[in-house]
Amino acid sequence: KANATMTSIVGEFPPGRAIDLGCGEGGDVLWLAEQGWQAHGLDISTVAIDRARSEAVARGLERATFTAADLSTWRPEPDSVELVTAAFFQSHVALDRIEILRRAATAIRPGGHLVVISHAQPPSWSSAHQHEGPQLVSARDDAAELALPSDAWVVEAADERSRPAVGHDGEPSELIDAVLVLRRR
Repeated sequence: KANATMTSIVGEFPPGRAIDLGCGEGGDVLWLAEQGWQAHGLDISTVAIDRARSEAVARGLERATFTAADLSTWRPEPDSVELVTAAFFQSHVALDRIEILRRAATAIRPGGHLVVISHAQPPSWSSAHQHEGPQLVSARDDAAELALPSDAWVVEAADERSRPAVGHDGEPSELIDAVLVLRRR
């Protein structure tokens, strides 16, 4: 299933070529392909990539492609896409996410976007289950750490947005996402 925050943002962009970092089983890539994007998902998990490929075939989505890749060594083709998305690109393992996002930004053509959606707050049910999730981030902090040159990039959004969720006990809840949208000039 596609991320609702991502679809609300990207749904306003004209389709082109897209890369989704840490795509998992491909929900966002599949949605992008259904909207007319030539969408490519990258994830380190071969199991997730196999599932994503199978779902793309089952849906007849030739525009959705997937590659198992270690993003810490991945190098994108410069100026090759209109969109890079990274939804919940946070991990318990050592991962230089800011450096990976900086490298991914080099793939974006002028007029294209980098959309980063992260967990801004833990879910309301997390303390009850003593669940330790990935490091929480702020969109403004991400923008500052990325340090992309202001003469080449415009910050279109660096805020928090809420979305409905259902907790482990079935209770309705709300999740808070950090949303960073950058446009290349």
